[in-house]
Amino acid sequence: MGTVHGTELRVLREDEWDRWYDTLYRGFGAGPAPAEERELARAVTEFDRSLAVWDGAALVGTAGAFSFRMTVPGGAAVRAAGVTMVSVAATHRRRGVLTSMMRRQLDDVRALGEPVAVLTASEPAIYGRFGYGAATFRLSAEIDTNRVTLALPAGTEEVRLRYVAPADVLDACEAVYAALVPRRPGMLARQPHWERDALVDPESERDGASPLQCVVAERDGEITGYVRFRTKGQWSPSGADGTVQVKDMAGLDPVTEAALWRFLFGIDLMTTVSVGSRPVDDAWRHLVSDTRRCRPRLRDDAYVRLVDVGAALSARTYQAPVDVVFEVEDDFCPWNAGRWRLTGDPKGASCERTTDAADLALSVRELGSAYLGGMTLLSLASAGRVRELRPGALTEASVAFGSPVAPWLPHGF
Repeated sequence: MGTVHGTELRVLREDEWDRWYDTLYRGFGAGPAPAEERELARAVTEFDRSLAVWDGAALVGTAGAFSFRMTVPGGAAVRAAGVTMVSVAATHRRRGVLTSMMRRQLDDVRALGEPVAVLTASEPAIYGRFGYGAATFRLSAEIDTNRVTLALPAGTEEVRLRYVAPADVLDACEAVYAALVPRRPGMLARQPHWERDALVDPESERDGASPLQCVVAERDGEITGYVRFRTKGQWSPSGADGTVQVKDMAGLDPVTEAALWRFLFGIDLMTTVSVGSRPVDDAWRHLVSDTRRCRPRLRDDAYVRLVDVGAALSARTYQAPVDVVFEVEDDFCPWNAGRWRLTGDPKGASCERTTDAADLALSVRELGSAYLGGMTLLSLASAGRVRELRPGALTEASVAFGSPVAPWLPHGF
């Protein structure tokens, strides 16, 4: 329970959910949610982690969190709060509503012992003041399959592909996803009910495209990959000009992934493959003959906030030996502020309070950006956001914080 400028902040009750969700949708400028999306949203809502702000009888603010486990460099999983469903009514902007929800939420996350919070931002400028830093990026592309060819690895032709109803192979596809989670920082393990998100396919959101389709890849009788997609037929004066809209794709090995890309490129009457969220080091960039005709675009995706600096930095490993003292600034969560000594290597790490002289100075936002290994401390320093206090400390720490694969968040929430 809390108050700010005459409003009341409290945990959501189950009988208030419909009104809460409608308020959220209005805040995002959207109409009524499709029934199947609404049903799933209610099923995954954690009511004890959902906040509502009231001004008398008016519901004017919403915020929620999901209990996830997120892969960090080294392959371990750290408990992470998935911040979500944040909105403030247009009538109550700039009255401290958002700040009050972020304050309560981060206090709760700390009390639950979750070292990290993560979110995807509708507006990137909002969350930096609460200590969130851009930590992963996603790659999208519009690939011209009339002009772009693929150079495929040996063995691709031996992969068996078959069409299946998406619901019929949901468990097998989830097993593929689960096997990939420890391989890449930023990936989230599925919680109960979240597997259904892959099947949500309201007609109102297809924009004239087909219902969701699925093709699975098999090697030695086992499903080793899948792609879920829609097709949108179009015609130009010169003939067929359709688009394959890829929703999600996963493969356990390079040959499986290449076979799925070959399939997408070969669908009749389609001249474009559209992919909306892939890792920045995705394999297709090295399979295609001409990346320029793929029209790649990079966009910020996951924002990470270290709620407990010591626990978070101790939970991951480091590419090279590191022994560095950080002077951390954190006005919003002052328990993080001060000096921390990080010692670590590829086998493990510890991060403890210290009174030793600082080697690097930065805010918790920069630590969040660098945490998964996708943003280097050197690049942040080049923008004046990290200060080197001991010569050589910046390069040492920047190399250690890296990841051999780019972090990625394919799990929307």
